[in-house]
Amino acid sequence: MPVGEAARQLELSRTFGRGNAVPSIADEIALAVATEIIEGRLSPGDDLNSVDLARSFNSSRTPVREALLVLEREGFVEITARRRPRVARLLLREVRELYNLRAELYALVSRAVVQKASEADLETLRGHQRALEAAAADDDVDRYFWINVQFRNTEADIARDATLRRVLDSLGLRALQLRHLSLAQPGRLDPSVRDHARLLQAYEDRDAELASALTQSLVRAGYAAIERSGWTGAEP
Repeated sequence: MPVGEAARQLELSRTFGRGNAVPSIADEIALAVATEIIEGRLSPGDDLNSVDLARSFNSSRTPVREALLVLEREGFVEITARRRPRVARLLLREVRELYNLRAELYALVSRAVVQKASEADLETLRGHQRALEAAAADDDVDRYFWINVQFRNTEADIARDATLRRVLDSLGLRALQLRHLSLAQPGRLDPSVRDHARLLQAYEDRDAELASALTQSLVRAGYAAIERSGWTGAEP
């Protein structure tokens, strides 16, 4: 399985709390729709037709309803009376607040990585960095994105702070949609991969101040790209 695909399946299964459990039809539908939203093939405000979804997955409408309820809980889908479910909107103000919080949280993660990373941990991050460089060279946004997610998850694992990890996870899947949107903007991959290389060097040098600053810069550059994209989250 390609590394980006493996990272995608691992992250979505983990975030939906499935772990190593065998996915149900409802799980498969939820994961598939979440992927379409995260990777930008479904946009905020798009309708989700339960009949079409049931037909696509050769299922009844019951697992479709279960899947949509899961996605509503994660903030991906809006379900209101007397209209079809639709992809949830997120206003630019909310995006800014989310990114400001992520910048502060990942600064804490980076400080912990400097303090706690073993040589084996750093080698794992080096492997992710090589995969990022290869995806950027191929201009493969989806692959780059999911490897980037894996890089960030590995940092959180290295931090060995269960409370911090729970807070990061509580931000939900919506952050993934925004991070993909950011990286999909023209010219974003090369600066991102260079910034990750500098961050990895700061970890190797055990420079907590620089690592923290670089992480915050990475996150805020992501928000700036979203802002430049014209995202508002408002009704068209």
